[in-house]
Amino acid sequence: MRPSTNQPIEIGEGFAGEGANAAHINTVLGLRNGPVGTAFATALAQPTPGHVPFLAVWAPNVPVQPPTLFVNKATIAGDLHGTLTWGAAQAGVAAGVTAHVADRFDATMLDQLVLIVAVWVNPEASDADAVFANNRDATSAALQRGRSATDTNAESAIAAMRAGRRPHNPYFLPQ
Repeated sequence: MRPSTNQPIEIGEGFAGEGANAAHINTVLGLRNGPVGTAFATALAQPTPGHVPFLAVWAPNVPVQPPTLFVNKATIAGDLHGTLTWGAAQAGVAAGVTAHVADRFDATMLDQLVLIVAVWVNPEASDADAVFANNRDATSAALQRGRSATDTNAESAIAAMRAGRRPHNPYFLPQ
């Protein structure tokens, strides 16, 4: 894809896995010189207690491209939770982002984009391999949903509600 000032803001959501090692990801992808770039810089410059956004890396000194701001949704609750968040979850996000952008954008376009990824790692998570895989899959799913978001998604949700279905998620299953 060639650079375009018409690059839309892509907002996505992804969930993968089960139980405490599941991952829930929200993504916002857009231009560095647009509102996503402003939000990226603002979030990086204004951390709050327990939530310190940082640049995701593929490996030490090898930042993910496009620049990806990792924002933890859960306050770090201990050493293991911190290790899983900054280690396995970050690596999963890096893998999910890289897989998504590898065939989609050329290097010139990557230089113009930024990505914000809000990441949920349950404080009770315990399996680094599962946290990695679930964050990789949830990140990839969120980015794909952001790319393909259309009015059809809203229409499907409205149709489900009209049919009497109740909203649900892995933390709330209606009776």
